Amino acid sequence: MKTTNEAQNLGSTIDPKHEIEVLCSNCGYDIDEAELMADTCSGCGNTLNLRQNTKIYATSLPAAGGSTLV
Repeated sequence: MKTTNEAQNLGSTIDPKHEIEVLCSNCGYDIDEAELMADTCSGCGNTLNLRQNTKIYATSLPAAGGSTLV
């Protein structure tokens, strides 16, 4: 199961765009909602032991700050 959360401006901070993917750690099968509820992997038939991958996107560069030394 892969969910994508788009970037959001939260005022003083930005929540960047990110994707979260949930997989069976036994076989790498992409888990869906029904399998989460059943607590069983359709790929290998084992009880779920989850692995989560997170991908974070750089959506903007922060302004350069600081002072220059002479």
